[in-house]
Amino acid sequence: MRDDLQLEVNAYLPLRDVVYNTLREAILKGELKPGERLMELQLASKLGVSRTPIREAIRMLELEGLAVTIPRKGAEVAKMTVKDMEDVLEVREALDELAAKIACNKITEEQLQTLSKVKDAFEESTKTTDIKQIAMYDEKFHDVIYESTGNVRLVNLLNNLREQIYRYRVEYLKNVEVYPRLIEEHETILKALQDRNQELVVEAMRDHVENQATAVTQIIRTQQ
Repeated sequence: MRDDLQLEVNAYLPLRDVVYNTLREAILKGELKPGERLMELQLASKLGVSRTPIREAIRMLELEGLAVTIPRKGAEVAKMTVKDMEDVLEVREALDELAAKIACNKITEEQLQTLSKVKDAFEESTKTTDIKQIAMYDEKFHDVIYESTGNVRLVNLLNNLREQIYRYRVEYLKNVEVYPRLIEEHETILKALQDRNQELVVEAMRDHVENQATAVTQIIRTQQ
């Protein structure tokens, strides 16, 4: 465990959430490695808090799939496996295709304009080294599509899946070589929605998710 792990203080958040955000960021950045123990006493000492917010934060990380508790061993950073990734992205592919299909009929001109602006903002963000910002705009692009469906239950399902996808999204976006393809995929999806071409937008969304799955599979296998 890194000796320089520091609490990301935020006066507006409960301590549990501050600890959670700190540990989450450390895991996503690779500062806390897959398989590394998350020992409550040691983390509490390093972050200068009691064990209670550490315990609560670990539970939140488990819900997100970033941590796992091993019987008689305790909590540790979850390892990324091809099976876990395939399970998550299989669900995402089905829901994203459904969202794209519904959006094709329901998305408004104002929402299309918003989507276009987010697409451009994503492209601009890829010129930086801020993975968190790049991931944020990638998520936002999809969020505009989800919201345009007007289907609250579908949006809730996708939001619940968001955290489980985030780790794989970050790994994918660490590779700058995928940016041109991602930008092109976003453009294809936007154009299909503008043209109200349901068949093309579903196909484009499927390719978008499958390309990510292929790339992340290779990343995970090289790390094993």
